[in-house]
Amino acid sequence: MRKSIASALLAGAISCLPLSAYAQIEVQFWHAFTGRLGELVAEQVETFNSSQGAYKVVASHKGNYSETLNAGIAAFRAKEQPHVLMVFEVGTATMMSAKGAIKPVYQVMSEAGATFDPNAYIGSVKGYYTSTNGDMLSLPFNSSTPVLWVNKDALKAAGVDPDTDLSTWQNVGEVLDKLKASGGKCPLTTAWQSWIHLENFSSYHNIPFASKDNGFAGLDTELTFNSPTHVKHVQTMGDWAKDGKFIYAGRRNEGGANFRAGECALFTESSAGYAGIKAEAKFDFSVKPLPYWEGAEGAPQNTIIGGASLWVMEGHEAEEYKGVAQFLNFLSSTDIQAKWHQDTGYLPITIAAGEKTKADGFYESNPGTDIAVTQMMTKEPTANSKGLRLGSFDQIRGIIDEELEAVWSGDKTAQVALDSAVERGNKLLRRFEQANK
Repeated sequence: MRKSIASALLAGAISCLPLSAYAQIEVQFWHAFTGRLGELVAEQVETFNSSQGAYKVVASHKGNYSETLNAGIAAFRAKEQPHVLMVFEVGTATMMSAKGAIKPVYQVMSEAGATFDPNAYIGSVKGYYTSTNGDMLSLPFNSSTPVLWVNKDALKAAGVDPDTDLSTWQNVGEVLDKLKASGGKCPLTTAWQSWIHLENFSSYHNIPFASKDNGFAGLDTELTFNSPTHVKHVQTMGDWAKDGKFIYAGRRNEGGANFRAGECALFTESSAGYAGIKAEAKFDFSVKPLPYWEGAEGAPQNTIIGGASLWVMEGHEAEEYKGVAQFLNFLSSTDIQAKWHQDTGYLPITIAAGEKTKADGFYESNPGTDIAVTQMMTKEPTANSKGLRLGSFDQIRGIIDEELEAVWSGDKTAQVALDSAVERGNKLLRRFEQANK
């Protein structure tokens, strides 16, 4: 009887305790990573969960970038949204216009009483996700920029110095000739063709991709990536495709598998390709800056970021947002961010993480891994090179991909294809503008 009474009293006492006294508060985090990057995200989440007992982050893979964004939108409409949603950089304008769906990061941090210094983040990264008032809307997470990956063994086999200068597209063209002449089946391939060969191409050559400061200065922006400089580059690649010097593998990162398998000699891809290449490549490789066209005024300027940021969704409890704030601060902490940068090839999003990586001797022992950082930060960004903020950008990229594929197949000239992409894309921009007035 005494045991029963004691048990009842204990149960009653526990039922009167607040939930946080005996149960962790869950924070749902939806992301788009698989493979090695998925493993590294899981490691970060596990490290955070082990570092404290109040909150438990539950990470869920929701497909590729586009699928993850669409899953987040659908979940919000169904009132089942996660706390944190990974959104790729082209979804920034869409998220900014999603009234009532997002809770800006600066507000989350302020309300949670968390320590938060926006100036700790690298300017060229922070600016992409900051309002015109200087408020950070989402947290930079996996920020990358395109570089040129080189299979040094393939160059040697073709009689090319593996350390030859590949800083210009003119030099790349000469090397492609030699690779093709020696029997190379895949002299050059690429990932993310629009991001690298039009979006970053524009920034690196200091020419506008769109009017109104690439969309930063207003929704009434128009696409401008059909200039003579753009046409020259795309037509040159189309000619290379016709000659078998450029092998098109797909719209996303399908070419990565070909390069990592040793089939391709040169590969334009994200700096974050480092994680997979380092893990899988059985050949000697190096990384070089993205090439530019020698003689183009203003080139090279700086490249812009890709990757994604973390958006906090509305509709959750204050105590849960405290967990979100703690998790975001953890991801930005110097040791965690430096490790992420060194493991993946993504940019260090904070100044301190970059300084720690240098002090650790990582760049010295891994030559070329600092190229992406240097490429982004050597020059002060201009209105043409601070990034892109365009509505319906994911759909616009789909149009660009379709038109570029027509060039690679020889069905259209670069001028016709880019003119068409601009015209079709501008129609989407007008619809987005009307919907968000």
